[in-house]
Amino acid sequence: MRMMNPASIAKLALVPVMMSLATPVAAQGQQAAGALEEVIVTAQKREESIQDTPISIVALSHATLENRGIDGLTDLHADIPSLTMTPHPNSGATVRVTVRGIGQANDQITYDPKVALYVDGVYMARFQGLAAEVAELDRIEVLRGPQGALYGRNTTGGAINFITKAPQLGEFGFRQDLTTGNRNRIHSRTRVNIPMGDEVAAELTFMRLREDGFIRNAGTGVSRFGDQDRQAWRAALLWQPNERFDLRYTFDRSVLEDTPVWMGRVPLYPAQGDRPRASSSTVTGLAPNDIKGQGHNLTATVELSDALTLKSITGYRELDNITSMPYHPGVLAPQPFLINLVDMSQEQLTQELQLIGTTLDSRLQYIGGLYYFDESASSNDANLVPLSNLRIDRDVSADNVAYAVFGQATYTPAILSGRLHLTAGARWSQDERKATKQDTTTLGNGTVIPAPFGRASRTYSDFSPSGVIAFDITDDMNVYAKVATGYQTGGFNLTASTLARFSQGFAPEYADSYELGLKSTWLDNRLRVNAALFTTERKDMQVSVPDPNNLSVTDMFNAGKATVNGFELDVAARPVPALNLSLAYAWLDAKFDRITNSLGQDIKHNYNYDQAPPHKVSATAEYDWAPTKFGQPRASVTYDYQSKMDASTTLGAVIGDYGLLDARVSLADIPVASGKLRVSLWGRNLTDENYYTFHFIYVVPTAMFGTPRSYGADFTLEF
Repeated sequence: MRMMNPASIAKLALVPVMMSLATPVAAQGQQAAGALEEVIVTAQKREESIQDTPISIVALSHATLENRGIDGLTDLHADIPSLTMTPHPNSGATVRVTVRGIGQANDQITYDPKVALYVDGVYMARFQGLAAEVAELDRIEVLRGPQGALYGRNTTGGAINFITKAPQLGEFGFRQDLTTGNRNRIHSRTRVNIPMGDEVAAELTFMRLREDGFIRNAGTGVSRFGDQDRQAWRAALLWQPNERFDLRYTFDRSVLEDTPVWMGRVPLYPAQGDRPRASSSTVTGLAPNDIKGQGHNLTATVELSDALTLKSITGYRELDNITSMPYHPGVLAPQPFLINLVDMSQEQLTQELQLIGTTLDSRLQYIGGLYYFDESASSNDANLVPLSNLRIDRDVSADNVAYAVFGQATYTPAILSGRLHLTAGARWSQDERKATKQDTTTLGNGTVIPAPFGRASRTYSDFSPSGVIAFDITDDMNVYAKVATGYQTGGFNLTASTLARFSQGFAPEYADSYELGLKSTWLDNRLRVNAALFTTERKDMQVSVPDPNNLSVTDMFNAGKATVNGFELDVAARPVPALNLSLAYAWLDAKFDRITNSLGQDIKHNYNYDQAPPHKVSATAEYDWAPTKFGQPRASVTYDYQSKMDASTTLGAVIGDYGLLDARVSLADIPVASGKLRVSLWGRNLTDENYYTFHFIYVVPTAMFGTPRSYGADFTLEF
């Protein structure tokens, strides 16, 4: 195991000590009035304090989300250093999520992501839409590392849970959020809570977002690259006839008509390309995307007794995705080198049953369950080469049925004053996958050449155990050792070089994680220090190998083995009641141990381990002034730094180090009639940093650029 430099660990260990030494003497005498906020999570399917949860997890509460202006997934980059997100080059509406250096490089419908996303317990197989953004979030939980026991789609990287607020019984509520900003940004969300007697409440929400992209299209078609044009609706219903039963239903629908992001030619590292203001005037026919998603969620919770709860989560979702992505428009030639067109439809059904209980005088806590997942999708992918009028169409279908049985139990023996906690969990999974594909090539002279029809079918199964030993050193400090396994189901590669390789598919990938963790609070809960040291061994890695004679063709092999070592530190401090400080740091050492080609040769020297920055750190300071009759003043500043990293496995595609500075000033609780108003002024990337969000090589070095300086104002009226 490759360990972190001892000097670096020593420096990091001094952080909480230095912060505690900086705490004024007067503040040390204060008690709960100056304590940090306690965060309750459901990462283990039951409510518990994040400090009592023996896993590496970051949870952002409703108050934190409000104070920092976090609306959804893409806003999390500054708070969770071991999480990286990049736009996918084939679809500006798709975000590639990586946790601890493990993520999915491809968005094909025959692949599953290595980081799973859930909204109110429902797995989002294709995370395109606004199901999380349109709702008022209660919290976001990010679980780091393999999730092989309790989560519906067994993943090797981690899981992200969006937990929304339920309708409120017995009270009418109204909330209007409005944001204005530069580049004509308008973001509006209207939420109404309607009580319907003592047992039923309904909630209706509408959201609208428009923002101009920062690269003008000097050619024909839509005016800019990277425009956002989105709207979403949501309806929720809660029925709670008594304290032991509640039924919650939600429906959401979203429409995204964003324009493609700009991808341009850049020099190789260490040179840095400048963010352009406009495209070439030769760009022709730039078209917006058209993405529609909707879904239903029905969750029933029944308390069978004081010690036993039954929960059912049923989800159904549909997605229609039409996207157009030009590669190098007006750079290599008047026409784009390649235009990728996707017309995809997908639907999924999930059903999960959970039985959650305690016994033996609460010394044994357990959960058991069943899981079912059914997904069907079809797609027409077209690659157009305007220079030669060549067109390659690929018509595909995919069907995936998955079953799982899972369970986990935590036992606290009476010895050692109940400070020892032993946890064991396991999941048996089976995936039945089918796919078809038909390629058709249309030459420049109009000749149509169909390829043979391809059909593939495979079944994969796995047993993933996990175990945790946790010990409470004191009431405010505990340590744990965790062993976890994860399984990433196999699939089929639609861009395979031959039909035989497509039909053969690729097998599952596995991850074994070993983790040591610390959860601690100090100084009457005014200082919190959580840390984790881990190593993850990836086996039978699903490695994409491009065909050197045709860059649009890749083969997927279970040819890789890699080791990811890391250290995570999360510190929060409240030295005085008015000041909140937080520091988050992640160190990653990710390397391929072996990549084998078809001849059995180790070719790892041809690949870089991507999306794993060695260092990533964020720091935030928030200050609340004393309340006035005009409202509650508040200010915050956040700095997010990422060191140089390999952006793709291709040699030479490097993103240099960069830092982003954000700030927000608010006046909350302004009395307005029977309600209250909050006004916030904010700025993001205040130093106007020039940086890449993604960098890869397709014919020539290519990059997508990060958003330049943004600023605006938020208004929230609530009563």
